[in-house]
Amino acid sequence: MENVSSAIELSLSGFEELLDYRVTVFCFTLLFYCVIIMVNVALTVTITMDRNLHEPMYVFICNLCINGLYGTSGFYPKFLLDILSHHQSISHSGCLFQAVVIYSSVCIDICLLTVMAYDRSVAICRPLQYHSIMTKKHVIQLVSFSWLVPLGLMCTIAIFISRLKLCGSHIEKLYCAGWLIVKLSCSATSWITSTTPTNVVAYLSIFFYIFLGIFIVYTYVLLIKSCLKSLDSRGKFVRTCVPHLLALLNVIIAVLFDLMFMRFGSVDLKQSLLNFFSIEIVMIPPLFNPLIYGLTLTQIRSRMLHPCLKKANCI
Repeated sequence: MENVSSAIELSLSGFEELLDYRVTVFCFTLLFYCVIIMVNVALTVTITMDRNLHEPMYVFICNLCINGLYGTSGFYPKFLLDILSHHQSISHSGCLFQAVVIYSSVCIDICLLTVMAYDRSVAICRPLQYHSIMTKKHVIQLVSFSWLVPLGLMCTIAIFISRLKLCGSHIEKLYCAGWLIVKLSCSATSWITSTTPTNVVAYLSIFFYIFLGIFIVYTYVLLIKSCLKSLDSRGKFVRTCVPHLLALLNVIIAVLFDLMFMRFGSVDLKQSLLNFFSIEIVMIPPLFNPLIYGLTLTQIRSRMLHPCLKKANCI
């Protein structure tokens, strides 16, 4: 098969049914994207402007919202252009860049939620030591870890993938993913069992996030034990850990949907179902994470509603 690794464009799939309702899909997608931007920016500005919210937990929530904006920027602008275009394609370098942005965003979400679980475990299990442990320096280190490690891993994988020779040019998805580019490589059949740098880094990333999952489970075991001993701890758990669990469940479901697309993407399922599997990861977490925290945490909710209430009283 002809080597197309140097091809200018890779074609994207899954648009066939969507293009029949081009204007409707474009309008609803644009509206949805605007809502995502609005809720994330509103929460970020609220936390940034209010000094009373300059605490570790709210700093992590703020970063979760910024990451939501970062991740969705890798999908929605390109998707909106594709809906209006008659030819859905992307350059090889653009494909790698899109894959890095979208999947590093998901990984950053996981890291931030892990850090937030650690923060809650310290706050509830060791309340007297909380401020001496969660210092400004330590919070900066945790935030830096949550951003730099996923970005470093994804960029490293992307660099190795960029060196693969491709024998195809059709991406079986609405947007790019690293594993789909690997699937187009001339050595795709031996990729799973190979010991190439790409594979090694990919497996290291998988083990790293499995470790984070184990760590989150461990912290919640400690939290539950603490809650059984103290009514005060139980109250803190309900107020701050329940939103965290909902956000965590939100991300886990999104990742599972993406894994389902990886498993069933080549099976003869309805295209609309495959499209839902693929875009759930860039739809639900960026919208519902800020809503979960904005609606469930009293301090954030009261700060966001204060200007509206003040204006209503003036009227």
